[in-house]
Amino acid sequence: MKQRPRRNRKTEFLRSLVRETSLTANDLVWPVFVREGEGVRQPITSLPDCYRLSTDELLHDVEKLLPLGLKAVALFPQIPDKQKDSLAKESLNESGLIPNTVRALKRQFPELVVITDVALDPYSSEGHDGLVHEGQVLNDETVAVLAQQALVQARAGADFVAPSDMMDGRVGAIRLFLDEAGFQNVGILAYSAKYASAFYDPFRDALDSAPKNGDKKTYQMDPMNAREALREARLDIEEGADILMVKPALAYLDIIQKVRENSDIPVAAYNVSGEYAMIKAAVKNGWLNERKTVLEILGSIRRAGADMIFSYHTPDVLKWLKD
Repeated sequence: MKQRPRRNRKTEFLRSLVRETSLTANDLVWPVFVREGEGVRQPITSLPDCYRLSTDELLHDVEKLLPLGLKAVALFPQIPDKQKDSLAKESLNESGLIPNTVRALKRQFPELVVITDVALDPYSSEGHDGLVHEGQVLNDETVAVLAQQALVQARAGADFVAPSDMMDGRVGAIRLFLDEAGFQNVGILAYSAKYASAFYDPFRDALDSAPKNGDKKTYQMDPMNAREALREARLDIEEGADILMVKPALAYLDIIQKVRENSDIPVAAYNVSGEYAMIKAAVKNGWLNERKTVLEILGSIRRAGADMIFSYHTPDVLKWLKD
């Protein structure tokens, strides 16, 4: 035989030399849940080894992870019910949980990339990403609030605002609002292809942000659609997005690949809560090796074309990669 592919696999050094895809600390974003209080590290039952952290606890964890290569965090707030209303007014509070957390992070770790979520569901008594009127999620009225929310986060020091709401036209509105306020250097990481997925339930449990009525299918994408993702990505690029997001990741590797092949800006993928929880459950039962499984899954997301991966596994992966 002239061709023997096994020749390139015979030693670990050789396999490393010809490896097509790499996974490094530079590829990871750590999504974290934050809440009010001090010294709070509240376990999340559906997300083993993840916590709702008060700002001081988050600062402590970031300090430990930076030497391991942590580059970026994405913040998601748990808002008390008493601060929620139908207009999501707490999302515009300049002294609210997220702005205060951003300021604390940038004060202590100015080099850390801080990404903030732009959506109304954590702040809304309705649990939807947008304003609701007579059972309908309003688009244009929501976009006006999202632009103001993004500006609040930019003023606090966010490096990227990340609209995850899937309202039409919100990227362009946010870009215009930020530019007119003098925040031309704040980037937009757009959740361009966010699917109406069954894999989000542990996340909603962590933030207590599930819809009170109905579902999110009128604004999040149909899981059976692929071409639509390219349309959404193209529109977000035209409106000024700096990075595109595909969410979830593992069940949508084909979408990551399509978006990567059809765009020339960075692509992020979100290794979501349900994907994380499945691995943790299997590991707990002794069915899977956690380290090998996680690295294989994250490697597959990189291989599909993701430039960066949002993953709750990040703290563990940073340690494994350092080892």
